[in-house]
Amino acid sequence: MVQVGQALASAGDSTVVIVVRAPDAPVSLTCGGAEMIDAKTATGASKAQLNGGSADGALLGKRYSNASGSVVVLCTKAGSGTLAADGEPLVVQSAKALPASD
Repeated sequence: MVQVGQALASAGDSTVVIVVRAPDAPVSLTCGGAEMIDAKTATGASKAQLNGGSADGALLGKRYSNASGSVVVLCTKAGSGTLAADGEPLVVQSAKALPASD
């Protein structure tokens, strides 16, 4: 089960994310088709192969969320794998418009 504030690392590339919003129910976060692991215990010794169809990449400093907004992660280290929650690809969140300061 993922928790808010938890750092997760990809088992297949260099991607590292921090969980910003997590649902109460267990969710499977993947990167490039491989399950993400706790970044504190990741050694980098064994790298899983990225799924060929799941290699769109994660961009540094971008927030990614699922369609319902129940899962939000912040990318702290870019990589080549596509982020997904329970098989649903996460998309980059757009910036919220600030109110006019007139």
